[in-house]
Amino acid sequence: MNPAARAFWLSSPGHGELRDVTLPEPAEGEVLVRSLYSGVSRGTETLVFRGGVPESQHDAMRAPFQEGGFPAPVKYGYLNVGVVERGPAELIGRTVFCLYPHQTRYVVPVSAVTVVPERVPAARAVLAGTVETAVNALWDAAPLVGDRIAVVGGGMVGSSVAALLARFPGVRLQLVDADPARAETADALGVDFATPEEALDGCDLVVHASATEQGLTRALELLAPEGTVIELSWYGDRRVTLPLGESFHSRRLTVRASQVGTVSPAARAGRGYAERMALALDLLADPALDALVTGESDFEELPEVMPRLASGELPALCHRIRYDAAV
Repeated sequence: MNPAARAFWLSSPGHGELRDVTLPEPAEGEVLVRSLYSGVSRGTETLVFRGGVPESQHDAMRAPFQEGGFPAPVKYGYLNVGVVERGPAELIGRTVFCLYPHQTRYVVPVSAVTVVPERVPAARAVLAGTVETAVNALWDAAPLVGDRIAVVGGGMVGSSVAALLARFPGVRLQLVDADPARAETADALGVDFATPEEALDGCDLVVHASATEQGLTRALELLAPEGTVIELSWYGDRRVTLPLGESFHSRRLTVRASQVGTVSPAARAGRGYAERMALALDLLADPALDALVTGESDFEELPEVMPRLASGELPALCHRIRYDAAV
């Protein structure tokens, strides 16, 4: 008998529901995974939830195992940790990460899962996709020992970048956010915190992840001459205006995009998606990264939780979904 499952679908912008799924029998080279946890990436997923993916980006924004299409109905998500129930003998019982939506069980190719190191708790491993984004951003940014660096935007992605930058020797690093409550996250990560007004200027590098026009403008203001902003925010269907007059040209500033959909060309030769994900999971051995998980709900609550996350009523960096009560 084919195993049954349930999945979270965006039925229409702003409205989600749980749907029954009949899974195929795993074929050779495939695994059946039972979900333990998934994570809601508050920035991108809530943008998808409100129907904010512009038509020109419908193909580019597809998640690896997405079903349906934008704006809806669509099954979307990419932070899933589970245990292999069927498949190759060496994977049975292993905890794995997969770029899969919120679903109780699923069947995917073996190549789509990455074994979670034993020293990384399954509950923390939901952050792997976000830490992978941070790894790619730092490959793009190429920070140097002694650099003066700011990360503007203390959300899930920005905090992940700051956590990795905190390991660089000799850097002057600040996590900058308009919400003073983010100081607690910065402290847990071992990073100095500043509001936009307090932030130190003269930066060689600024990583921007606030997804606001004001944040990107402040990122440019914080740069030293010849400095670079690495832009990690994705604005969906919103337009932003920047002050590219004034001293932008005389200071020879750079704004460069970074996006996890492509492995940074600055990465060492031979490093592809699998190597990048494995590195992200290794980095999650650091318990300080638990600070990025700021809430948890049962899978059955997801249709009620997503609107609250999208509206900001439920503040979160990563909101974790647990499946222990799901069938």
